[in-house]
Amino acid sequence: MKLLLDGIAMGESPRWHDGRLWFADWVAKQLVAVDLEGNPEVIARVDALPFSIDWLPDGRLLITADRLLLRQEPDGSLATHADLSSLTDYGWNEIVADSRGNVYVNGTEFDLMAGEDPAPGCVVLLEPNGSARRVEEGLMFPNGMAVTSDNATLIVAESYAKQLTAFDIGDDGGLYEGRVWADLGDGVPDGICMDAEGAVWYADVPNRRCVRVREGGEVLDTVETDRGCFACMLGGPDGRTLFIAAQEWTGTGGIADGDRSGQVLMAEAPAPHAGRP
Repeated sequence: MKLLLDGIAMGESPRWHDGRLWFADWVAKQLVAVDLEGNPEVIARVDALPFSIDWLPDGRLLITADRLLLRQEPDGSLATHADLSSLTDYGWNEIVADSRGNVYVNGTEFDLMAGEDPAPGCVVLLEPNGSARRVEEGLMFPNGMAVTSDNATLIVAESYAKQLTAFDIGDDGGLYEGRVWADLGDGVPDGICMDAEGAVWYADVPNRRCVRVREGGEVLDTVETDRGCFACMLGGPDGRTLFIAAQEWTGTGGIADGDRSGQVLMAEAPAPHAGRP
């Protein structure tokens, strides 16, 4: 394993794009891109916590920010792409766009930072025509999401249920036939990504690791770290580098205390990236 970048306030939502790793630094309120030599560039400043990123098939960058979905314009400015505030009273968490232009965002239905009691979360679909609706509810802290290469399946990490949950994606973009894709035992999945062998990597904060599992839950590979793993993404020139956003974690009370223990780590992976993001 290799250190790519450190001194990050709170790294999340890593994505490999145009030869660099992009990630959200929540506490610094920055979207950062870093090359393989460890040279970072601040791409945008996002006044939201949390926020996550993905790209539409036409190359436009989308960012979840509170209850809005932002779009980066050619001049680098951020504009409202969709106002999704009517669909939740809380901020959105993760985002993934399929190759048809359907955008899925999820969120919890409680204020984690304020210490509210947990409540089931939801997934919302934003269609290419601009219409938006809830397509799934009752998820126990939905976190990372991934879409298979054939656009047929959406996989959601349910952190509090300690499982990966799969849904068939209908022709209308809706989610159907929800099922447990993998029971993770003591695993607590956060950010996820898929590989070309159909396996899923998931990041795990309390267990300080990233784990590769196949459908059914068999563990194929594990990368141990010395701090909590919040998200992971396959990328690099051949898609076989696992990038890990890791951070010392003492709970939500210390999230903005100025500690910059966040790192981006790199490890070799047995299979290349597949699917989205």
